[in-house]
Amino acid sequence: RYMGTLYGLVFFSHQVGSFLGVWLGGRLYDLQGNYTLVWWVGVGVGAFSALVHLPIRERKLNAVAA
Repeated sequence: RYMGTLYGLVFFSHQVGSFLGVWLGGRLYDLQGNYTLVWWVGVGVGAFSALVHLPIRERKLNAVAA
């Protein structure tokens, strides 16, 4: 029912994250002179994402004959 809206939100947030990730990575590189902090920020964001998704429990859907 809401798949179009959900896909739109997912892809929009993906594009915003891509822009901010590249921009912030460049800024941190300019400030630090290396990519160490950029990698640690990436590790932190990945760990946070994993924690957010832990409580998700998918329900098994029964196939409906067409």
